[in-house]
Amino acid sequence: MKADFLGMNIKAWVESGMICLLMSDNKKVCFPIELNSKLKNATVKQLKNIEIICGGTGLNWTDLDEDLSLTGIMEGRYGY
Repeated sequence: MKADFLGMNIKAWVESGMICLLMSDNKKVCFPIELNSKLKNATVKQLKNIEIICGGTGLNWTDLDEDLSLTGIMEGRYGY
């Protein structure tokens, strides 16, 4: 999934137990799925169903009723 975050093109995906983001400046940010209680119990199919929302400022997993802000992720806040 790709979207725009504050003028940057964002891509989000699941990789080896991690949620990863790649910014257009090639900055890659990943965090372990196990740090989020809703994501850690999800199926691979549910995890891969990432939607970039709010003009590229958030991630949503509709099947899991989970939203994370990119600002929060960049600050090390990965949900509960």
